[in-house]
Amino acid sequence: MFENYEVWFVTGAQLLYGGDAVIAVDAHSDQMVKGLNSCGNLPVKVVYKGTVNSEKEVTATFMAANSDARCIGVITWMHTFSPAKMWIHGLQAFRKPLLHFHTQFNREIPWDTMDMDFMNLNQSAHGDREFGHIVTRMRRNRKVVVGHWQDAAAQAKIAVWMRVAAAWADSQDMLIIRFGDQMNNVAVTDGDRVEAEMRLGYHVDYCPVAELVEAQAKVTDGEVETLLQTYEAEYTLADSCRAGGKNRGQVVHAARIEAALRRLLKEKGARAFTTNFDDLAGIDQIPGLASQRLMAEGFGFGAEGDWKTAALYRTMWFMGQGLPNGCSFLEDYTLNFDGDRSAILQAHMLEVCPLIAAAGVRPRLDVFPLGIGGKNDPARLVFTSRTGAGVAATVVDMGNRFRMIVSVVDCIEPKPLPRLPVASALWIPRPNLETGAAAWILAGGTHHTSFSYDLTVEHLEDYAEMAGIEMLVIDEHTTLTGFKKELRMNEVYYLLNKSLTS
Repeated sequence: MFENYEVWFVTGAQLLYGGDAVIAVDAHSDQMVKGLNSCGNLPVKVVYKGTVNSEKEVTATFMAANSDARCIGVITWMHTFSPAKMWIHGLQAFRKPLLHFHTQFNREIPWDTMDMDFMNLNQSAHGDREFGHIVTRMRRNRKVVVGHWQDAAAQAKIAVWMRVAAAWADSQDMLIIRFGDQMNNVAVTDGDRVEAEMRLGYHVDYCPVAELVEAQAKVTDGEVETLLQTYEAEYTLADSCRAGGKNRGQVVHAARIEAALRRLLKEKGARAFTTNFDDLAGIDQIPGLASQRLMAEGFGFGAEGDWKTAALYRTMWFMGQGLPNGCSFLEDYTLNFDGDRSAILQAHMLEVCPLIAAAGVRPRLDVFPLGIGGKNDPARLVFTSRTGAGVAATVVDMGNRFRMIVSVVDCIEPKPLPRLPVASALWIPRPNLETGAAAWILAGGTHHTSFSYDLTVEHLEDYAEMAGIEMLVIDEHTTLTGFKKELRMNEVYYLLNKSLTS
């Protein structure tokens, strides 16, 4: 999962109080790191890199972090007073995520025994403010966590940051291949791919569908048979899709497409892909089943050329590894006005990830006509999502910046849809449909989202901080009056920031 990554822990100090004090600082730090690693709450190993007592030591440590592929970020803590000028050059050079942990070794003040030596040594309340000032003055994005290192609440915040830092590392030089371009001149799913590579690390590449056709020709009957056995083991197959059924051939075609697409993605080293159902010459059917299953394996997906959502899905899937409830690509389809229960039906023609299927109910594998795309009847997994709270997110290109929009939603139980054979979810955006949907539209949000039951606003806030992009949150506290003010203030901020840096 995250075993190939590590986070460095660096303690700030100085030599003013003598060598014995530094030895004590080092011992405390080492004990804290061992405690963090043994607490069971952190997904990534913490590696203690010692105390830094001078500008040269700070810079050398940060430069080493930059060049170490395993290191996904650095946690800093000022045990004693660490003069902030010595951090300037190191912070200027540092290019990875930063977490400032405002904690201290001892939980409580030792009231009866505390003397000047103790107070001079244990100066986190003092030193962390000095360090915090210089990071803020340098306009360096970071996460600040306040709490005792043994407290589960503080550890949980560090764990969130670790998951995001790992996903950020994964997204650097992420290859997203696109079969075709944007469909039907759609604006919101397109964007500046050069700026995305500079800002977010993505490499968005066109792939002729002819390459997928070639890969499909190399798939053996044995590979197809193995996938068919997997389908039968994991899903409930409609009678028409079983061996001898009238739609069995379409399931076989779907398996061949899946095997070819997986092979092509792996050969190219791609972590995400998009499709365009107007550009699938030589492919029997729209690769809906393949897209569903590949998403479950962690490949990002975006329909109709939506490379930004494909990349965001991969990142959100990566963050949520090991968590129980899943994530998916989704699209707003139709509204259900029902007073306080007014909701939006989320679906897509085919491509919804089975990770979000209701617990205890196996998805049904079936074949139906699609009525769009001009291809043969495609196989797909049909299910409804589980109920519960989640977050829906998107990234849009505003011309002068990328904007992440996050909506907190509550998935509710839908009524049966006997004539709509697609995977779907039904959710109410907080605080309600009227406010949540209006705010999303005012923010310029897409009709595609990357959705997760496991992640929270905090995960996505940390991601936006690491990426240095705008973030807007729509939740139970949102009012349209306040949201409009935030939009206007953000516009002024980014216009002014651009003028100051250009």
